[in-house]
Amino acid sequence: MSEVAKRRRFLLFLIKPSHYDDDGYVIQWMKSALPSNSLACLFGIAQESMQTQALGEDVDIEIFPIDETNTRVRPDRIARQIKQAGGFGLVGFVGVQSNQFPHVLDLARPLRAAGVKVCIGGFHVSGCLAMLPERPDSLNEALDLGISLFAGEAEGRFDEVLRDAAAGTLKPIYNYLNDLPSLEGATYPFLPRDRVGRTIGIISSFDAGRGCPFLCSFCTIINVQGRKSRYRTADDVERLVRSNHANGVRYFFITDDNLARNCNWESIFDRLIALRQEGLDSRFVIQVDTACHKVPRFIEKAGAAGVKRVFLGLENIDPENLSAAKKKQNHIADYREVLLAWRKQRCITYCGYILGFPNDTPQSIVRHIEVIKRELPLDILEFSILTPLPGSEDHARAVAAGVPIDPDLNKFDLEHVTTDHPRMSREELQEAYRLAWRTYYTEDHIRTVIRRAVAGGPRPDTVAYLVTWFWATFRFYNTFPVEAGMVRRKHRRDRRPGLPLENPLSFYPRYFGDLIVSSARIAALFAKVHLMVRRIERDPNSKTYTDEALRLTDDYEHQEMYQLSEAARQAGVKAKRVEERHHSAAAARADAAE
Repeated sequence: MSEVAKRRRFLLFLIKPSHYDDDGYVIQWMKSALPSNSLACLFGIAQESMQTQALGEDVDIEIFPIDETNTRVRPDRIARQIKQAGGFGLVGFVGVQSNQFPHVLDLARPLRAAGVKVCIGGFHVSGCLAMLPERPDSLNEALDLGISLFAGEAEGRFDEVLRDAAAGTLKPIYNYLNDLPSLEGATYPFLPRDRVGRTIGIISSFDAGRGCPFLCSFCTIINVQGRKSRYRTADDVERLVRSNHANGVRYFFITDDNLARNCNWESIFDRLIALRQEGLDSRFVIQVDTACHKVPRFIEKAGAAGVKRVFLGLENIDPENLSAAKKKQNHIADYREVLLAWRKQRCITYCGYILGFPNDTPQSIVRHIEVIKRELPLDILEFSILTPLPGSEDHARAVAAGVPIDPDLNKFDLEHVTTDHPRMSREELQEAYRLAWRTYYTEDHIRTVIRRAVAGGPRPDTVAYLVTWFWATFRFYNTFPVEAGMVRRKHRRDRRPGLPLENPLSFYPRYFGDLIVSSARIAALFAKVHLMVRRIERDPNSKTYTDEALRLTDDYEHQEMYQLSEAARQAGVKAKRVEERHHSAAAARADAAE
């Protein structure tokens, strides 16, 4: 028998799942908006296992990365492929969030029934094992199906899982939460060009660091990735960027929860600046905190390195709400200054805003949004509902107290109300969420955002495209814009178990009719905003436009943001006192110099 005939094929399917919409259909698009960094990380790690022949010299590891937000998953076909390889393979569901867990179990059941080995990792598994004294029903259900669970990070540990799968001895649980790996020199995230090409704009991702030092009670990152930050080096990032450029990828989402707290940020930015001078011109989306402008040179070097879009966790403009969530690092007096600093670099700003804090009411939510529209120079506002996510302190505390929480994990997507609120019913909070989107995304305010861009901000056409995208996807798809994509796909048979399989004579006409109507409405909306941009740009006074949000200094005594509550007023008083001390110190230094 020849050497070729002796070789075996181990089929490794790495699947980043989606979840169900309100009608029970998998949320999926022809092209999705954002890449999955979890999938990129696992593919890079699996490639290294393949290259080092982790299963022996006679075994070829074949890797199939699938992002379900842009690719249909067919368990029957996967099971058939693995059966044809002699049952030699593994299906790994990667980066599984709580809202995706029910759908993952629905995908895993036919795989397990066919004898396929399955392993699930991600924030839901890791968060539950990190924060709960007992395993929840969702994890027990997976274990009862014979599914293995992986908690922690896979760098340096994935070979063990592969060997166990090949030997048929997968452990029920792999728990590495207390042994998080170093990222320096670690395998970097990577996806093949055909996979990246399924995202709008051909965007890939990588993490320059993991972990966060802050204590936000709604956050899962600090309990899964740890509070001690770990970092990649500038050399690591250069290799990653060069590899992707060779693959035709030049646009990246750096997924660090807060890049400004990465101790290697400056060396990384300096290296990216050098690469741009060499001709490797990349563009980046990053996430930072609202005090990043206080880090010397950070914003200036970010702009020079190619950062074009920035996400800031604004979260709220009421200091009492921020304090209740242990978001004590956010100070509303910083908001204008940090936003203006990014505007100076012509970067588009996305700001997250959480609804459902204890003091919130529908009326206060609308008032706060109107204040933001008038007084803060941000471009895009993303709304989410305060949710006790498994893995967060909020969730652990609620479980311990016996607080009623919706049992359907599919709703834990930050778009659905999952627990009671002290001042609103669940239905009222859900409606307040929809009202928030309608309040911010109006034609008049979109015109204002574009005027600000034309008057010295980021590129007006890009701002217009993105703000219209957020407006349109929520308005016509009723979908969180980051979860949206280009051309919605629905497969009649991919409906949540328990819901009826629709008749094809009614399903397909309605699906294609909705697709045509929504596409036409979205196209008309984009055309309308495009004409709006052209008219504003032709206005001879457009470059000198200004408004309350663009003022360079705060007016602590008159701006409404500082009058919303007693805590807001005290924040204004404190900020004014600090500012006066700085002015006095500067004047004293000037006198001494004379």
